[in-house]
Amino acid sequence: MYIRPVTPADIEYLYLMAKNSGIGVTTLPDNRQKMQAKLDKAVASFKRDLEEKDRLYLFAMIDSDSDEIAGICALEASIGHDDIWYNYHVGKTVHMSKDIGVHKITRTLYLSNDLTGSSEICTLFLMPNFRKNQNGQLLSKSRYLFLAEHPQLFGRDIIAEMRGYSDEEGRSPFWESLGRHFFQMEFSDADYLTGLGDKAFIAELMPKFPIYVPMLSADAQEAFGRVHPDTEPALAMLQAEGFDFNGYIDIFDGGPTVSAKIKEIRAVRDSKLYSVKIDDQAPLPDLTRKDGLTLVSNRGFDNFRVCLVATNAINESTLHLSAAQAATLQVADGDSVRAVTLRPETTHV
Repeated sequence: MYIRPVTPADIEYLYLMAKNSGIGVTTLPDNRQKMQAKLDKAVASFKRDLEEKDRLYLFAMIDSDSDEIAGICALEASIGHDDIWYNYHVGKTVHMSKDIGVHKITRTLYLSNDLTGSSEICTLFLMPNFRKNQNGQLLSKSRYLFLAEHPQLFGRDIIAEMRGYSDEEGRSPFWESLGRHFFQMEFSDADYLTGLGDKAFIAELMPKFPIYVPMLSADAQEAFGRVHPDTEPALAMLQAEGFDFNGYIDIFDGGPTVSAKIKEIRAVRDSKLYSVKIDDQAPLPDLTRKDGLTLVSNRGFDNFRVCLVATNAINESTLHLSAAQAATLQVADGDSVRAVTLRPETTHV
């Protein structure tokens, strides 16, 4: 398995993933025209045909044996320019009366555009039949090596919006308790419109005044800031890299937003440069294990490549690669590569 930028020929696979992604993944709308537009924007970004703030870097995971696309992931250079970016900011309101001895702190939700201009890590989806052998880790964390190599293309802070909780029937308690009262549509319909980029209805219909959290239903309050079960592994990976909840949630499903300073992300901060030595005796990675694995990129831009190698293939400042690994990464003897361990050394998340 390896990671590369998307190409125009990838549209059928991208649309297949959009159809399989389900409710709540707004960056993968089940709409061929929108997915084509996303692909076109990514291709233009890697050609440097767009302004830096408008770029979308979309990457594909390729099965080396079949050339099939197994998953996709992306980086947005700066959010909230083409479309208005909405979140609820989780705040506090204090009510106090000395006369009757009451001091009450109440959580509130304010409609906000505060995260405009942040970079975003997004559009992570791995086909179910490929969810094994560290593929999810490779797909998600490959983006950190792109951030480490090209920090000038991104902001200081980066966010990730996490899919909020919904039940097996796709019912969102947060939506049922709040959004439905203002939009008079199903959660899936609002989610779909947002994925299409149609966000004018949010500004037109959402309340401009704070929402008092205790006024929501009990199950909505329980779902507040909670991720969908399928998203829990992705959240754990982000937290292990240094992302934390930043006080903002999704306005539809109540899913949390997490953020980090790019330079402080573990895989960005700890990545190092090595010189390639092509060696037929280079140890091969054991993908059935969680330890002993290292991410390696070729430091490219439009030809960016990432794969997994054995950590013990590193000897001081040299990384030993087999001829096949070097071909996958499109590197030669003596070339410089960037590498970092797949997981923090103290955890096996």
